[in-house]
Amino acid sequence: QVQLVESGGGLVQPGGSVRLSCAASGSIFRLYAMAWYRQAPGQQRELVAAIGSGGNTNYADSVKGRFTISRDNAKNTGYLQMNSLKPEDTAVYYCHAGLRTGVGGSWGQGTQVTVSS
Repeated sequence: QVQLVESGGGLVQPGGSVRLSCAASGSIFRLYAMAWYRQAPGQQRELVAAIGSGGNTNYADSVKGRFTISRDNAKNTGYLQMNSLKPEDTAVYYCHAGLRTGVGGSWGQGTQVTVSS
């Protein structure tokens, strides 16, 4: 399985921006779909955004227009650009890479994003 290492989380004020990175080992990353999930305390884990190996993207309604998922296969890295952050975006964010979104493959360790003033 591909190994994923996340970075970029932290504390940000409402309305601010954060970019998360997910660095993958091995060249097979380019063949995988990549996605970002998040889970807040007491909440169900939810799919935030996904990008296929061909570059097609999908977003949760709650983040449309604010978040952008992207990937750089040459760097074996996926990204989640988060703008106009809201307190309800506070969660642990996880990246996933696999042949199918959210199924099998590998998960990152998670990175905390806290949106608060």
